[in-house]
Amino acid sequence: MKIKAAVTHSMGEEFKIEEVELSDPKANEVLIKVVASGVCHTDAVARDIGLSPFPAVFGHEGSGIVEKVGEGVRTVQPGDHVVLSYASCGHCENCLTGHPSVCVDFNALNFGGKMEDGTHRLHQHHHELSTFFGQSSFGTYAIANERNVVKVDKDVDIALLGPLGCGIQTGSGTVLNKLRPPFGSSIAIYGTGAVGLSAIMAAKIVGCKHIIAIDIHESRLELAKELGATYVINSKHADVVKEIKEVTKGGTHYGIDTTGVPIVVRQGLQALRPLGQLAIVGVTPEMNINVHEEIMAEGKTMVGVIEGDAVPQLFIPELVEYFKKGMFPFDKLVKFYDFTQINDAFEDSKKGVAIKPILKIS
Repeated sequence: MKIKAAVTHSMGEEFKIEEVELSDPKANEVLIKVVASGVCHTDAVARDIGLSPFPAVFGHEGSGIVEKVGEGVRTVQPGDHVVLSYASCGHCENCLTGHPSVCVDFNALNFGGKMEDGTHRLHQHHHELSTFFGQSSFGTYAIANERNVVKVDKDVDIALLGPLGCGIQTGSGTVLNKLRPPFGSSIAIYGTGAVGLSAIMAAKIVGCKHIIAIDIHESRLELAKELGATYVINSKHADVVKEIKEVTKGGTHYGIDTTGVPIVVRQGLQALRPLGQLAIVGVTPEMNINVHEEIMAEGKTMVGVIEGDAVPQLFIPELVEYFKKGMFPFDKLVKFYDFTQINDAFEDSKKGVAIKPILKIS
């Protein structure tokens, strides 16, 4: 079938909405009419540094309505509302023990450009186009494996839900699934974009006593306070580590770095109290750490977390329920754009004008 999709033909090139050909779903695959797709920093990184082969159709926070299912699909049917999340194999040790975000084939399935069977579903002028995260949601329709697809409540606007598949799942899941801070503990969130603000809302849900937000944008820090932060720090004007230790009387039990900036990662470690844990969710370049002084001496832990260590089919419906109860108001992060404004949405995201852009596609 012919669809419209945002095609990137070469590294660093702007998105161009063009006509492409989408094949029918094969066994265990689902055809989705994409209603909306979140715009994530990972899409921009993939475009600008070539995480997937070109030409490609990016997009990995899709939401929409099931149009057709392939042979063997059991969990969804035509008409269901769904959120699209990351791809996993479903049969490796990590998948089978409830950690599909560290699937042994994660990189191949999400960044390799092909579907699980090694073939392509997207073509243009008889040439293959790469699929991203097993979905390529920057299009009017998408094909995804059943394991990427999460059925959600029809009572909630499906256009709003796409970012649950990656960014919002990452922030909230790092708190709720990985760190699991107990009631009354303290946590610092470094960076208050969509991922960081989602972590703040999750920390409020579990009842953290100190929820400290650190950023350089006052407008984001104000929103952080509205969403649950008990204390905010503008790192342009403060000694972050000193201030955190004063507020918490010794440092936080937990920290989450969403920035990927080495100096901020180090601040996150230094601001922990002994036995504290720091989760890294942002893409971080190579950096030097004195393991003895910064980790061993006080029994600290630094851990990488992908996709909030979430099983999407279980976790995303939980987030929807929290949203319906008013406990997880992620709609306050969202700014909608028309599909034709895709490049504007990315620019606004970079400038901090929009925390979580969502493209309305159909």
